[in-house]
Amino acid sequence: MRFIDNSDVYTLNRSTYVNLRWIAFIGQIVSIFIVEFILNFKFNYIPCLSVIGLGVITNLYLQFKIKENQISDFLSSIYLIYDILQLGVLFFFTGGIKNPFIFLIIIPAVFSSQYLSIKSSVVLVILTISILISLTFFFFELPHPGEIHFHVPDYYLYAIPLSILIGLLFLVYFAVQFGEHNRKRKKAIDKIQEIMSKENELLSLGGQAAAAAHSLGTPLSTILLTAKELQKEFKDNVKLKKDLDLLVSQSNRCSEILKKLSLNPKIDDEFINTNLNLRNYIDEIVRSFEEISKKKFNLIFDEYTDKIKIGKSTEIIYGLRNFIGNANKFSKQKVDISLSNKKNCTFVKISDDGNGFPKDLINSEKLGEPYIRTLNNANSSKQGLGLGTFIGKTLLEKNFAIVKFQNSEVTGGAEVIIKWKNKDLKQI
Repeated sequence: MRFIDNSDVYTLNRSTYVNLRWIAFIGQIVSIFIVEFILNFKFNYIPCLSVIGLGVITNLYLQFKIKENQISDFLSSIYLIYDILQLGVLFFFTGGIKNPFIFLIIIPAVFSSQYLSIKSSVVLVILTISILISLTFFFFELPHPGEIHFHVPDYYLYAIPLSILIGLLFLVYFAVQFGEHNRKRKKAIDKIQEIMSKENELLSLGGQAAAAAHSLGTPLSTILLTAKELQKEFKDNVKLKKDLDLLVSQSNRCSEILKKLSLNPKIDDEFINTNLNLRNYIDEIVRSFEEISKKKFNLIFDEYTDKIKIGKSTEIIYGLRNFIGNANKFSKQKVDISLSNKKNCTFVKISDDGNGFPKDLINSEKLGEPYIRTLNNANSSKQGLGLGTFIGKTLLEKNFAIVKFQNSEVTGGAEVIIKWKNKDLKQI
């Protein structure tokens, strides 16, 4: 199964955006009618209603003509640009920068910075700043009753756009950061789902192979029995005897292959069984690495006494394999793996004799986050994006583990300490 990688795609949800625009248009129309007809604050409201009416038409088009549920980055930017321009026109006819609702003009830019690309956000921020500056100097007076006018000192007038500008930049910066962080995590989680789906497909394939072996066993036995009977009957026929011997030998070979595919615990590996302890997990994982690696693996199980048996978990297997694989990758000569029980807890410590975790990452506590890189160029050929560490940590924490990263005080190599409370381990 292949998951679609849409984490890097910048879009807006159409239905959500349409609903937000309807709320905005209704609020604008209600505000105009209250000011003009209830409060009797006279102002030029016809252009305001015209620009709102044009916005309503664009929203109807977006709701009924655009079929995609996710609006592209470009189209979203066009609509948000219109929203900023529309608000600029409304504020131009209703007091400009002195309008108490002027802060609403930053909403489209802030909204875009979390969901759209950096390029689109920069365009919208520049447009917003330009309109704020223009509305500071060019505007119709704020609607007012009779001859009463609202006047403010110049320093206060200029402080309004400055404060809004600071708020705009602050909110956009954090929205961009949070949006990028969320996209990275979503991409990493999609990767976890893809990996686990492949693991489940392999387990399913093993079950199908076992079922096939079971189903083929009976007809193969019949073929083998028939071939042996023909072999006895035509044992004096030199020409047929050679073919019948080949048929019997190949039938026996097929029988051996089917036995290997079966899930019979007497034939297959004990690791298929469901009742396992962590030592079984580690033994099997290390055995698979020893076949392909020249590094030395030291297994220390002396302090492992409370051998809690748990059901076989693909997530635990993959999580442990990730960290053991990283230790094998970055070690110089050896990898130490210890398993112990202390104070009703079970600990797995995986350490190597390599260069250890980069100080800039371990000091900033960024280890375990996806798509991070160290500033240190050492071992650059081996550096990854932190995705394997994130996947391993996430899968183990999902199964009640606590994962800690540190550098060894003895060797200076990397150490990963995985801790389970025994009561939690029994629930797996």
